[in-house]
Amino acid sequence: MTQSPAVRAAGSSGPVRVGERAARTLAAELARHHDPKNALLIGGDPASAVLAAAIDALLPGDLLTVVPTDRTTAGALREHVTAQGRWVADRVRVVDSLAEADPAAVVIAAEPLTGTPDETRALLDGWAKYLTDGAVLSVAVPAAPGRTGGATAELDRQAVLFGVGSDLVLRNQPPVRVHRLRLTPAAAGAAERLAPAYRPSSVPLTRTMHIDSNGVAAAGITLGLAALARIARPKSRLWLLPALAAAPVAAFFRDPQRDIPEDPSAVVAAADGQVLSVQRLHDERFGDGEFLRIAVFLSVLDVHVNRAPVAGKVVDYFVADGGFVNAMKPDAEHNVAAYTVLDTTHGTVVVAQRTGLIARRIVQRAPVGSLLARGERFGLIRFGSRTDVYLPADAADPLVGPGDKVVGGSSVIARWR
Repeated sequence: MTQSPAVRAAGSSGPVRVGERAARTLAAELARHHDPKNALLIGGDPASAVLAAAIDALLPGDLLTVVPTDRTTAGALREHVTAQGRWVADRVRVVDSLAEADPAAVVIAAEPLTGTPDETRALLDGWAKYLTDGAVLSVAVPAAPGRTGGATAELDRQAVLFGVGSDLVLRNQPPVRVHRLRLTPAAAGAAERLAPAYRPSSVPLTRTMHIDSNGVAAAGITLGLAALARIARPKSRLWLLPALAAAPVAAFFRDPQRDIPEDPSAVVAAADGQVLSVQRLHDERFGDGEFLRIAVFLSVLDVHVNRAPVAGKVVDYFVADGGFVNAMKPDAEHNVAAYTVLDTTHGTVVVAQRTGLIARRIVQRAPVGSLLARGERFGLIRFGSRTDVYLPADAADPLVGPGDKVVGGSSVIARWR
């Protein structure tokens, strides 16, 4: 068999095992698309968890083309696909080499890149030929020191230029970082046909409740402090204070699953909390038109994971300096805030994540160029704050008022006309 040079080079420094969680992360972009689509998997193997994850993500009307690794043959891979049953065999095509593949909306490199920066750049340049306009290339690199062979630096550079998402998967041996690259722009309207992205660092506790990775880290810190206190003062019970604080600290970062309304005209709450105000205003930073702003206060007891109120494309992100006034007061409008600007089919929509008296840290995970589905997680604010949603005033009607309680991703706060 004549193997594609690109596929050989992908494993040139020795294969790195990709477990189920990392495989699902690599195939996440494929799972997001509702429309019929072509996908390309580079480096398929009968035992590959990535191949299994890609097959699981297929919908009726999809076509997945698979290029085998140099450790198997196209024939063996075809036998494996056929054994999966007629439904899979009708939707998975195995080719002998990359040259036989057609351009696709989603391209996945099944094995982490471990070559030099030049080798990595050559691979990415070669794979770019198989991306349709607005397509996403999902690639991974080992996160463990000494295992990357320089690929990390090149992928980090590519992510700055073309990255639309990045996830660190610690539950893999070794840990890997998955980058999603979009080399050509995507239309804002494409976000309306996407499902919310899978987030591997949101740790599941039950089927409906997760803990954000920030909560896992915070709980780990408090438990570490408890251990140090126990070692330093073994006869004291002071270690119980940080130990008992671990559970409520983790609970603050809870990330429940939400049922997102299917109505395409619905605008959902960006956060849990109480509506502070609904007003019309002008803000020259976002354009000349009038905006409808819906402000929601988040107490320390509310879920602090933020969600996209509408489907759209992130076209700008900036942080405005300011103070740290109580988020319930009018002056909180001048607090430090992070603004995520979305281009949508209805006009410009902005989400402002504002700090409060206690909140001093904003997390935003949606790079410029990324597409957000309605209700998709895109960040969080730590320890009490406020989230404002700006909508084009001439295109939306509010459905909530001051004092109303809303649930992020589920409550409909406005409706497109």
